[in-house]
Amino acid sequence: MDKDNSLEEIFAKKERAKVSSSLVVGLIIISVLSGLISSYWFNFYYTKNSQGNTQGGSPSITEKVSVEEDSAVVDAVKKVSPSVVSITTTVKAMGFFGNTVEQKGGGTGFVITNDGLILTNKHVISEANSLTVVTSDGKDYEGKVVSVDPLFDFALVKIEAKGLQVVDLGDSDKLDIGQKVIAIGNALGEYDNSVTSGIVSGRARSITASDGAGSASRLEGLIQTDAPINPGNSGGPLINIRGQVIGVNTAIDSQANSIGFALPINSAKVAINSYLKQGKIVRPYMGVRYINITREYAALNNLDVTSGALIISGSSEGEALALVPGGPADKAGLQEKDIITAINDEKVTEDKGVIAILSSYSPGDKIEVKYLRKGEEKKTTVELGEMK
Repeated sequence: MDKDNSLEEIFAKKERAKVSSSLVVGLIIISVLSGLISSYWFNFYYTKNSQGNTQGGSPSITEKVSVEEDSAVVDAVKKVSPSVVSITTTVKAMGFFGNTVEQKGGGTGFVITNDGLILTNKHVISEANSLTVVTSDGKDYEGKVVSVDPLFDFALVKIEAKGLQVVDLGDSDKLDIGQKVIAIGNALGEYDNSVTSGIVSGRARSITASDGAGSASRLEGLIQTDAPINPGNSGGPLINIRGQVIGVNTAIDSQANSIGFALPINSAKVAINSYLKQGKIVRPYMGVRYINITREYAALNNLDVTSGALIISGSSEGEALALVPGGPADKAGLQEKDIITAINDEKVTEDKGVIAILSSYSPGDKIEVKYLRKGEEKKTTVELGEMK
């Protein structure tokens, strides 16, 4: 978050294409580690047929479709905007002369229960000493962080309010490439409820997000869109033309135009349900450190497969072990240099790795893991633990 500009911009580095992406506070602008495809714009416009112009005829078919599309977008925005909130954060930091200074940040969120539970990005509220939430009607509330997701860039904020309008959560698994989507958010931390539109340009993207200070995290299963996402939009909703939230705006590619990313809402649903049932967001873990295998990596390392998750320790002294001693994977017999190829028959790929697959499971679930060891296919059962 760029504290001086009331925003935090995070740069994401895409592993395969080596493209840097920026993650911005207030915008769930997150980075994805997978191959990006070039996005394109659908520009809807009015066309008039010459006969209609001269004779006062009826609108052309193209004009009718355009009007219907525009009307659907307007209706969707009207439906969701009352549930979108702006979030302002204050962080106390050490000044140049050793004094304490306050730095401001901005982001977005949206209401998921009528008594004031709000979903946003974790990076929006990270390290904040205080939060101010402004609802669409201009009212200010003190916000309290009630839970953060240990795996994904989600956080839940609570305000003391009643009768708030909540969003309608859609199904991100049913998205189609080319589908119309709309992003709403607190653009640049000062233009609340700004609206942009575009299409779904890609699905199941993976990225590595870095905050510019050496800290990085991996995000998988992201939705790619060409709907312009700006700093401050982080945590805001990505919606379809039915006014259903299908993603949480998270990241942008800093070296490209109109390449943004959103976390799928189905992953957020798991986090929300976990909090409502247990009072905190609970995520499962296997206890392995791995890298996703790409064709390039496989060729360079003479691997027998071109996809999967290679269990591997850190490359330098002091980095993480390949397996957590006594963890779920360790207990199940997995070893360093094993290649996980499938979980419950769902293939592990570059675009959908272990993290994305496990996001739909809970601690205590037992999963069948298929893996390769020295070229020989094996399988084992892993009982998932709870991520701390």
